[in-house]
Amino acid sequence: MYGVPGEHVVEAGDLVKIGVTAELDGYVADAAITVAVPPASPLHEGLRNCAEFTFERAAQVARAERPLNKIGRAIETAVRRRGFAVLAELTSHGVGRTIHEEPTIPNYYDPRMKTLLTEGLVITVEPIVSAGSPWTITDHDGWTIKTSDGSPAAHHEHTIVVTKGRPIVLTAA
Repeated sequence: MYGVPGEHVVEAGDLVKIGVTAELDGYVADAAITVAVPPASPLHEGLRNCAEFTFERAAQVARAERPLNKIGRAIETAVRRRGFAVLAELTSHGVGRTIHEEPTIPNYYDPRMKTLLTEGLVITVEPIVSAGSPWTITDHDGWTIKTSDGSPAAHHEHTIVVTKGRPIVLTAA
């Protein structure tokens, strides 16, 4: 999930999250992908594929004049249909001059999140998918986050600009 560099050596079969936060002229962008190191198990490939697929689904609904909760609904629906869980404590979010800005966007459907997306809003969409528990624990270093039951997880994130049509993905190659 999230962590700081350590002694662990990446091995065949591991799931590796690669996250990048970049700053240019006082503005921040955030992106992440998960790589399944070959030969990967079907579970690890499924998690990685689910996270990527779910990002695409959620990005399709991230349009101006739609409520924030449509993003969470798209993420939760896509993840559950593939037999996985959304990590409920981790969210998509606004990004701009700092890495985490308003709005906070749950990666599950929350009927209270009716605030409308606005044209030009810059946010991340970042489904984080677990093969087990939807809950997390933070390690003693204060930064490393793991699923509460130790199950594998995958993450796919991009920074986007909300428009009236398909959003502009700022961090995709």
